[in-house]
Amino acid sequence: MVITEAKYIGSYPRLELCPKDERPEYAFIGRSNVGKSSLINMLCNRNELAHTSKKPGKTQMLNYYEINHSWYLVDLPGYGYAITSKKTRDKWRLMIDYFLRNRKTLLCAFVLIDVNVPPQQIDIEFINRLGENQVPYAIVYTKADRSKKEELMQNQLAFEKALLAHWDELPERFVTSANERIGREDVLDRITQINKDFFEYTKLKQ
Repeated sequence: MVITEAKYIGSYPRLELCPKDERPEYAFIGRSNVGKSSLINMLCNRNELAHTSKKPGKTQMLNYYEINHSWYLVDLPGYGYAITSKKTRDKWRLMIDYFLRNRKTLLCAFVLIDVNVPPQQIDIEFINRLGENQVPYAIVYTKADRSKKEELMQNQLAFEKALLAHWDELPERFVTSANERIGREDVLDRITQINKDFFEYTKLKQ
């Protein structure tokens, strides 16, 4: 996929306020400080489309970006630790869960996992909730340039083993690095294929 235009549309505190033109959507979410903004900028080939920050919890609403006039990339607040109150974090969680369960035009949630650290229970629990709510998802390992190849492989295998304790099979997985631009085409090619299937299915229904 060649991205010719990526444009910020708006930030919304509730699903009901989100765009209503029924174009396909792809959500990106992960633990706070997992490198989500950097990954989004890398995918869209823009340096400051999504604002990066060293402080967890900067993303606080449903942030919409229009890509190539044909689909939306949705930047969701991170889960887990953030420099804000528990009440606010609980509010974010309710907003995120409601969006993921009820957004009919959401075709895939890309769950970002820092491949430099051992499996985190909060990631496993979040993915299990996606499964319980039948939300299609894929895993995107981030920051693959920060550790030795052997350590990255060990962490990846450990995470997948932890997932298989709850799942019969693994979802699609992508290894990425925003700094080294690793995995960009793999993620975009998958979105291209899902979009193709979506538009072909839409035509059949007409």
